Amino acid sequence: MNAEFRLPDLGEGLTEAEVVQWLVAPGDTVTLNQTLAEVETAKAIVELPSPYEGVVAALHAEAGQTIAVGAPLIGFDVKGADGPSATDSTGIDGQEKAQPNLVGYGAAPTASGRPARRARRAAGVRATADTAVLEAAPHDASPTASVEVVVERPRSTPPVRAYAKRLGVDLALVAASVGDRVITRVDIDDYVSRTGITVEQPEATQRRAAVPDDARGLGEHSRETRIPIRGVRKHTAAAMVESAFTAPHVTVFHTVDVTATMDLLESLRGDRSLSEHRIGPLAVVAKAVCLALTRAPGLNARWDDSAGEIVQFGYVDLGIAAATERGLIVPHIRDADTLSLIQLADELKSLATTAREGRTSPVELSGGTFSISNIGVFGVDAGTPILPPGQSGILAVGAVRRRPWEHRGEIALRQMMTLSLSFDHRIVDGAEGARFLRDVADVLEEPGRAMLLR
Repeated sequence: MNAEFRLPDLGEGLTEAEVVQWLVAPGDTVTLNQTLAEVETAKAIVELPSPYEGVVAALHAEAGQTIAVGAPLIGFDVKGADGPSATDSTGIDGQEKAQPNLVGYGAAPTASGRPARRARRAAGVRATADTAVLEAAPHDASPTASVEVVVERPRSTPPVRAYAKRLGVDLALVAASVGDRVITRVDIDDYVSRTGITVEQPEATQRRAAVPDDARGLGEHSRETRIPIRGVRKHTAAAMVESAFTAPHVTVFHTVDVTATMDLLESLRGDRSLSEHRIGPLAVVAKAVCLALTRAPGLNARWDDSAGEIVQFGYVDLGIAAATERGLIVPHIRDADTLSLIQLADELKSLATTAREGRTSPVELSGGTFSISNIGVFGVDAGTPILPPGQSGILAVGAVRRRPWEHRGEIALRQMMTLSLSFDHRIVDGAEGARFLRDVADVLEEPGRAMLLR
């Protein structure tokens, strides 16, 4: 019977997702819970498992296309006797069927192995198209004769198939020279170059060709690059605009002598029992923030406009701004206030690795009660960070630099850091913001003061 899988609700109020890449193609046989595709939401890249076992009948979206939750994503020919279509929304008792959840639905797979590809009949393949085909044909075959053969469906991804279609290239002929491996764009280009066939001119090339040479700039390069606004960047832009024009931001700065903290970290690096842990300045700042928030509850809160209330949190889910290839994300460390310095350092390392690899889950990106932005890794001293929506405070941590500074009545070279605190002035007044910043600075200047804040 026919079955249709619609894009499931990925949680956290997300209403759409972009198809990053398909891992199956029409004709492939799939098993229960086999990964069908990777989709990118406004927060993370998610793998979609199959709720059915059967043959892929159709893909309803192309890679790079954005589709809404509930929209058809993929069609199946499901194993079993013919019956009512699986796309029917009601069961036998007339009650509405629920769309399968994203995670945890379906039984365990009953089959294993690489997805099988359906053989297809290629009629009228011209023997003059490729020397590899000519060599495999009978010697008395006419160059212009049409032959009918049964070939295995060429292995390729949807973007590559679209590229071949745009150029007018038959992938079956390309497969004759590359064998059983997956066909790439390079293989198509090599085929075009080897055979010398005339390909259809891509639309983008046609547009460039229509531009006069004197307006085209350097060679064939366009003078403009247009990048679609979608995924994480689209979500971040909307969130930052909402935050900037909703919460009245105030930013205060404080330059801190962190020489004692850097000396402490140097001694910890020499401790062989801590060799497996990477404890850096950001971990100490994170610990200082968690301690200081106990004396500044307004900075660990949110403004609930609909209820007319200020919600103060009795825990710290510490957000850490991370710059990735997909854009800025702010995953958080859950219950950071309960962790030791070593545990915080380990969580920061794990968070950074996961973010770089694009494996941060939507759950890790939702929530957060206070955030830190480590702009110092880019060699920047200070800034005016924008609050993540739903938070009342964010601290930007600048680079550590050796500077001449007054120390014990004399000028000496000291290791200095600038802290920049932005807060929601509806919740936090200047005195509370300054006191919080001073408490963080006290721990960084004299790490032993951390014992006084607990």
